[in-house]
Amino acid sequence: MAHQLCLAQDPEADQLLSSDPFALLVGMMLDQQYPLEHAFRGPRKLAERMGGFDILKIAEADPAEFEELAATPPAIHRYGRSMARRAQELARYVIENYDGHTERIWTQDDPDGAEVLRRLKDLPGYGDQKARIFLALLGKQLGVRPNGWEKAAGAYSEQNSRRSAADIVDGETLLEVRAFKKEQKAAAKKKA
Repeated sequence: MAHQLCLAQDPEADQLLSSDPFALLVGMMLDQQYPLEHAFRGPRKLAERMGGFDILKIAEADPAEFEELAATPPAIHRYGRSMARRAQELARYVIENYDGHTERIWTQDDPDGAEVLRRLKDLPGYGDQKARIFLALLGKQLGVRPNGWEKAAGAYSEQNSRRSAADIVDGETLLEVRAFKKEQKAAAKKKA
């Protein structure tokens, strides 16, 4: 992962997301019911409080202490304690299933796009949409393009779209994604 991401809109947080696949996985997990850029700053907050971002330390941390660390203002999320539990679940899952090497989700046994999507959907805290967005992020910004990744990611893989985190490369595209999401919510309310 040598590409520089711009999801957190903060150089240090984005550097962590760009250099640590597990940090990116956690940031994406936090991206729900919370402003996107703040969600992606969560891993950096954890790193600052834990003396580094380490999947083993996260997995093995005392749950109550880790919840407190995550919920201390500024918290990693609006629901800091519950997201702390999810982050620990996610860390344990990656350790148990991929020996703690997050990138194996998309590299182990040379998977195609459908298999990477299935693996992402199996992650704690990930559903279908989040998995598709993460797959699109891998393909669009990190050069991870297993065979069939576009089909597996669906509309999120469309070039020059502004649908999700996969499309954010600077402050302007963040605003465009936010505007797209607002339009989608307004359209959904009209249908309801």
